[in-house]
Amino acid sequence: MDVSIVRLRALNGTPLEDEGTRSVVIAAAQGLAEREGVVLARIDVAPDSITMELGLDKLAAVGFLAELRRQTNAWYEGKYRDGPLWGTPKPGTFDDDGYGGKSDDEGWRG
Repeated sequence: MDVSIVRLRALNGTPLEDEGTRSVVIAAAQGLAEREGVVLARIDVAPDSITMELGLDKLAAVGFLAELRRQTNAWYEGKYRDGPLWGTPKPGTFDDDGYGGKSDDEGWRG
């Protein structure tokens, strides 16, 4: 089974310090994984990011991350009239800045 470790980082500040926001983001990740039949082996939440170990190849993991980003950005913007929650990686930072694509625990930065 392929394994990918991916991360979403907050655009500004530390929104995941808020218990409600953190709970919704975790539930959204778990729900998406369940609906899509994805193994969600590990979740780590920091004040400014969520990191997940997924039983997916790199491309599928990026798709999972994009859908989670879309769902949680829409929720956050609607609830707080602020946003988006997640930033967009700068060009050239996809693999080397924790936004996704690591295939083993070497990339885990929890």
